[in-house]
Amino acid sequence: MLHGILNVYKEKGYTSHDVVAKLRGITGQRKIGHTGTLDPDAEGVLPVCLGRATKICELLTDRDKTYEAVLLLGKETDTQDISGKVTGERDAKGLDEGEVRRAIGGFVGGYQQIPPMYSARKINGKKLYELAREGREIERSPRPVSICGIRIESMDLPRVRMEITCSKGTYIRTLCHDIGRKLGVGGCMESLTRTRVGEFAVQDSRKLAEIRDMKDCGRLEEWLIPIEKVFERYRRVRVDEKQDSLLYNGNVLYIPEAKEKCGDGELIRVCDSAGSFAALYRYDGSSGKCKIAKMFFNERMTEESLCSI
Repeated sequence: MLHGILNVYKEKGYTSHDVVAKLRGITGQRKIGHTGTLDPDAEGVLPVCLGRATKICELLTDRDKTYEAVLLLGKETDTQDISGKVTGERDAKGLDEGEVRRAIGGFVGGYQQIPPMYSARKINGKKLYELAREGREIERSPRPVSICGIRIESMDLPRVRMEITCSKGTYIRTLCHDIGRKLGVGGCMESLTRTRVGEFAVQDSRKLAEIRDMKDCGRLEEWLIPIEKVFERYRRVRVDEKQDSLLYNGNVLYIPEAKEKCGDGELIRVCDSAGSFAALYRYDGSSGKCKIAKMFFNERMTEESLCSI
């Protein structure tokens, strides 16, 4: 079984679930999970976790994301993107560029965003897009999102190309809709490319056809990103051989290096005596010991040895 993260370039026409299904067919393994949905019409970075790396899917979903989007002013649709049914149109060519820049800049920071009806959000156990397809629109509570930055790359009204960095859970098409409303002419998203998820960048991503070719050549592991790389910002410590079995079982550990260098509550990467990453531990300053936070097991251990622990 493969264990690690693939930086996939999701192409237009695929859902995130489609990508997982395709990868299951390519790799021949079931234990695969994606790290956040991208609409079928959107493209770009989609980190996919394989094997033991599926334990960090939620962590990667929480990372800030960067997008390149084209905002089309003067048109509103029921899906808030260009693929939807047009619900309103106004002339936007007379807008002042300075006014547009100020309106866009006003969304940087935190704001309350109402999830679109055509989304996978659930209300009373039912996805909003299912209700929308039934012709029903229900009241949605606004949710706090954070727009870390917006850089206007070009402006040829009624179109504006923007680079947007934002928190998880932000709908870029809703941001485009809200900007259009603020300008009084309406707006929708014409195109969307996700260029970064945390440390995963678009220039390092691979399309499914490339991944299949690498698998056929027996070289797919060359593109797998180790689980440990996601945690490089945490201090790395190694236990001695006597504590290997304690580590593999997630027991409390006494690590002199942690006591000397770590602050109370600090997360650390713990490796076995051979230097292979096994788990995240948290240092407890009051006891001087380290307690398990998340177990990943030794990357060098076989599936058979894991079963025997």
